Amino acid sequence: MAEIRLDKFLANRSPYSRSEVKSLLRKGAVLVDSVVESDGSRKIDPDAQCVTCQGRRIQGSSHLYLMLNKPQGYICATEDQIHKTVLDLLPESLRIRGLFPAGRLDIDSTGFVLLTDDGQFAHDMLAPGKHVPKYYLVCLRDPIEDAEIAALAGGIVLSDQTHCLPAQARTLPDNYALICLHEGKYHQVKRMFASLGNHVEALHRVAIGGLILPEDLRSGRYLELLHKDLERMLKAPDFDSIYEQILKNFSSYSINASP
Repeated sequence: MAEIRLDKFLANRSPYSRSEVKSLLRKGAVLVDSVVESDGSRKIDPDAQCVTCQGRRIQGSSHLYLMLNKPQGYICATEDQIHKTVLDLLPESLRIRGLFPAGRLDIDSTGFVLLTDDGQFAHDMLAPGKHVPKYYLVCLRDPIEDAEIAALAGGIVLSDQTHCLPAQARTLPDNYALICLHEGKYHQVKRMFASLGNHVEALHRVAIGGLILPEDLRSGRYLELLHKDLERMLKAPDFDSIYEQILKNFSSYSINASP
């Protein structure tokens, strides 16, 4: 990372406002390489130097990327007056300025949500033209039939005449199925199956691109992603390879778990 003013770095990469950063610098609460620093104009290299504020290490990478296993009851937003948001699941030290959920899951849906402050990466992941696949475990009222799989593969037309891109699906044990989408319309999976006369009982996103949500990542927990993880997210792996991995670990997924 290029050198940056200490006060700007703290304001960008911590929960504190610019005025709060100035106050913390005056109080001697900021250390650079274990030495108290009160000059906010000092240039630092966060990748090479250790910056702490009130005893907490401030992450030095240019952007933050978190894989969250979203539980039910939380909305994908940065703030809300009624419901808890996915950011409420993070410790204060990670609620940096500009952090947002890249892509949405309904309040009653669970699974993989990317939290980041990198708008360009979020665009690359979400834009339909990029064709980054998203994979969902779907619990259905009725077992998925071959005719439904064929209809999804041909592109569903919803009740409001919205045309959906072709989607892949395969059966899983019980009434579950794995479905792969390349877009993210409002309540899309639920509306697609409703148009086929079926009903989605539960929805759990298990993968984005080639990056699969670990089956042992508990609901409400998160992992910080590395560069190699981001590369995998932007890839479009073979559907069968993702299906085989999900099927192998299917019994380990807890779709309706609470945090």
